[in-house]
Amino acid sequence: MENAIKRIDELISIINKSSYEYYVLDNPTITDQEYDDLYNELLLLENKYPELKREDSPTNRVGGEAIDKFNKVVHKTPMLSFDDIFNEEEIMLFDERIRKTVSNPSYTLEPKMDGLSGSLIYEKGVLVRAATRGDGVTGEDITINVKTIKSVPLRLTKDIDIEVRGEIYMSKKSFDKANKERLMNNEKEFANPRNAAAGSVRQLDSKITAKRDLDFMAYFIPNPEDYNISNQDESISFLRELGFVTNIKLNGLAKSSKDIINYVDNLEKERDNLPFEIDGVVIKVNSLEDEKKLGFTSRVPRWGIAYKFPAKEVLTTLKEIKYTVGRTGKITPNAIFNPVHVAGSLVGKATLHNYDYILDKDIRVNDTISVRKAGDVIPEVVEVKLDRRKSDSEKTIMIENCPICNTKLIKKDANHFCPNKDCPARHTEGLTHFVSRDAMYIDGFGERIIEDFYNEGFLRSVEDFYSLYKHKDEIMILDGYGEKSVNNLLDAITNSKKNSLERLIFALGIRYVGKKTAKILAIYFGEMDKLMNADYETLKDINDVGDIIAKSIVEYFNNEENVKLINKLKELNVNMKYLGEKVDASNENIYGKTFVITGTLSKSRDVYKEKLESLGGKVTGSVTSKTDYVLVGENPGSKYDKAISLGIKIIDEKEYENLINL
Repeated sequence: MENAIKRIDELISIINKSSYEYYVLDNPTITDQEYDDLYNELLLLENKYPELKREDSPTNRVGGEAIDKFNKVVHKTPMLSFDDIFNEEEIMLFDERIRKTVSNPSYTLEPKMDGLSGSLIYEKGVLVRAATRGDGVTGEDITINVKTIKSVPLRLTKDIDIEVRGEIYMSKKSFDKANKERLMNNEKEFANPRNAAAGSVRQLDSKITAKRDLDFMAYFIPNPEDYNISNQDESISFLRELGFVTNIKLNGLAKSSKDIINYVDNLEKERDNLPFEIDGVVIKVNSLEDEKKLGFTSRVPRWGIAYKFPAKEVLTTLKEIKYTVGRTGKITPNAIFNPVHVAGSLVGKATLHNYDYILDKDIRVNDTISVRKAGDVIPEVVEVKLDRRKSDSEKTIMIENCPICNTKLIKKDANHFCPNKDCPARHTEGLTHFVSRDAMYIDGFGERIIEDFYNEGFLRSVEDFYSLYKHKDEIMILDGYGEKSVNNLLDAITNSKKNSLERLIFALGIRYVGKKTAKILAIYFGEMDKLMNADYETLKDINDVGDIIAKSIVEYFNNEENVKLINKLKELNVNMKYLGEKVDASNENIYGKTFVITGTLSKSRDVYKEKLESLGGKVTGSVTSKTDYVLVGENPGSKYDKAISLGIKIIDEKEYENLINL
């Protein structure tokens, strides 16, 4: 037994050393065959003496037993993200803002990895917990899956307690390999490496994660001063020393906005040649002392920013213009084209908004079109390459009838609508909207499930959600619906009955009434009956409602079918009252006024925002001619300058206190 313990310790030490040389130093000293022989010897010893298996054993990387769910984890230090910028001017403005607080700053420049953020906790050098970023405050425990990532050290080179943050990602090579395997298994391909990594790290069966060949790039230590580190550049070197893979070869240093712009330009040119996807550059003040001076806003660090690369454009051929029907009956033309990879994902469809958009760009079937992702997210058609247009090309003519129910379309403003309220497409779109995140948020429902239930006759109107429990046995015999998943859906439906009024108002799909307007109406009226009985004059005078929305609301509640729906939901015990904090409209200096908050204040910005909104004020993020007041703290930045140039009233905390107490 003593010899076995000694040999296991020796094997783990050799294997960990070779992993460090392979992943961190990129300088392996043993062959793959030698590594495999050592690994297999360790495996045999652990199988013979299972009680001797260590937590940091490399054999843990194959994955363990499947788990039922991911437990929640509260981050000791919040995992905040950076604000985004998109052009050279914003880089220069960032540098100018920093220099107002810090003299002669230097910056670290790091490729912005396109994966998902992860936090690793080590105790005495051994990995004990890994978590996702989540909402920044609370993430999910993914330790069992992160242990399968070969570039994550299970034991550090130093026996210290430390938290390390970095990016979990899938390399281009691993992505291609995974998609080939999925095609061979008749499975749908992953859309892009980021989605593949996010899905892989949240597998309940860690053996699946192990097969996906994920990687980890370390880039941050939340408490570097505890390790006598004085700048971000030293943090990266220390992480590498501990055994982490870092982007040390690609990282840069800058002393001016010009240096930053040069680095960004050079990295963008190399972007396609890198072994992993990146979507920009993370710019951080290098000195930790300067970081402390700059501090944080209520939601982001002031000492860093994320530059996003411009959207990439690719050429493809438009094969078809397909028309879809939304929940309000609006007809949306969509470009269907030969699938192309745009900004890291495969895209084959983009919205064309309305017929006027098609006419403005003169878009025709069989045209060569330029496609990009707006903000690197939403696919859009940029332009038609007219020099490639074929001689027999025909101008696009708008359809006259609904593509679903064949009802003749009507035109309102720039859009066409199907006026048939019983059009099946309007029903399923309306049902999907009702359960969406910003509406009633009935978790678990998606378009596919709603279409299944609609086709089976279980769902025809929104009140049917609250009677689905009657169809439980019928649902469970459908393919893909087990008892656990059906119970989860039914529980989510029951829970939605307790939602505050604003969610229900938005969920009803009243034309022009978005999430924000729904909240304003809920606060103003307090309960559904008062809103239903409100007249046009009352509605139009409400702050941020106005003429068009007021007419739409009156028209909606004048419809007998809509009133019947509301009454049916009441019978089903769906909450009809606003459950949030009421607005006090007594302070005329605040009510209906628009505020912007900038600079460092004595309290969190959220404190001021919540107070102003409780008095009927509106807090926005940018200064415009419609801004009434700018509340200014220390180091206010460009918003202060813009307020002065526009002649906007500037107030400090003392003047703010006077205003709210009047």
